[in-house]
Amino acid sequence: MIFMSQSGLTDRARESEWDRWYDEHLAIMTTVPGIGSAQRFKCADSSHPPSLAMYSVASPEVFDDAQYLKVAGMGEWIALVDRAHCMRNLFDGAERAPEVRDGEFLLIADRDKPEPGRAGIEWKWLECVGIDRSTPHRGIAVVPPRVADRARRHAGIAVYVPATRCHKPA
Repeated sequence: MIFMSQSGLTDRARESEWDRWYDEHLAIMTTVPGIGSAQRFKCADSSHPPSLAMYSVASPEVFDDAQYLKVAGMGEWIALVDRAHCMRNLFDGAERAPEVRDGEFLLIADRDKPEPGRAGIEWKWLECVGIDRSTPHRGIAVVPPRVADRARRHAGIAVYVPATRCHKPA
């Protein structure tokens, strides 16, 4: 399963400080039993939530784990989180979140139903099964720069750049 948390700050002047906090937060999140990876991304345009964190989770029960409840959330940053961009969704349809390396991009497309071949991209379609349920289906694709550039011309496709490495449990 894949858990995605999208957000942004109301005070952009503190973004570099938030970036450092978030990288540490992802490392801490991978200490939770059942979280197999955590990586953060920044959106390449302003028409989608500016920040996206993507986690591999074993099952919905991860969110009831005492360690998760202890370390989850935005901590001191909660007062600065822009509610217009705040969405948390749990998706089924993939065992693990893909690792996105430097030089690669993560594409996101939210749809009412899967659209295979959308914009000539090989999408992995996920079904939203929990938390905010802000979209019924989400397509994800890891692509090289030339495909990301082409995707930017299509409405409703968000292009995200890795902001951190992919954290994994020690």
